Amino acid sequence: MSLPEDRHISLDEFYRYREDSDQLLEYIDGMVFMTPSPSTKHQRISGRLHARLFHLLDGSDCEVFQAPFDVELKSNHMEGTRIVIPDLSIICDKTGFLENRYVGVPSLIIEIISPSNQSHDLVFKLSLYMQFGVKEYWIVNPLLHTIQVYVLDEKDTFKLHDIAKDKGIIRSVVMKDFHVDVEKIFA
Repeated sequence: MSLPEDRHISLDEFYRYREDSDQLLEYIDGMVFMTPSPSTKHQRISGRLHARLFHLLDGSDCEVFQAPFDVELKSNHMEGTRIVIPDLSIICDKTGFLENRYVGVPSLIIEIISPSNQSHDLVFKLSLYMQFGVKEYWIVNPLLHTIQVYVLDEKDTFKLHDIAKDKGIIRSVVMKDFHVDVEKIFA
């Protein structure tokens, strides 16, 4: 089965296509987005962040999930179906877990940018996650050695909370004990 060019597909068509594909695919209101396979550097960064979060959250009410894991964003004020595959998702509301995905809104999402998906993560997903009420969004850029932390404010708008390049400590607002040494993340 091949993806149709320039047309929307149903959720059922999306799931049928995914069964026959080995690609990572996201589904946003009928449109399919292909996610690039992660590079070695991407995997190292993801692994370091996952390890820190896993140990920090062990025994707490929150859990960290690493890609590939589907998150179906759901909100009472938003219609449509949006299935994304964040690099890391911190989920504290466990009522949305299904067998093979989470339905709801993670508390914190971390995306590690790849050269081929920069605008998707920097613009599209930033807006999407803000609309759905993700409390904190980290954008990790291995090319520039930067980490940007966006936090949802009282007007439900993302504000840049912190940014670091090459070195320094970045701290989470949502996960009070989560902080990373930027230099070690990109080592």
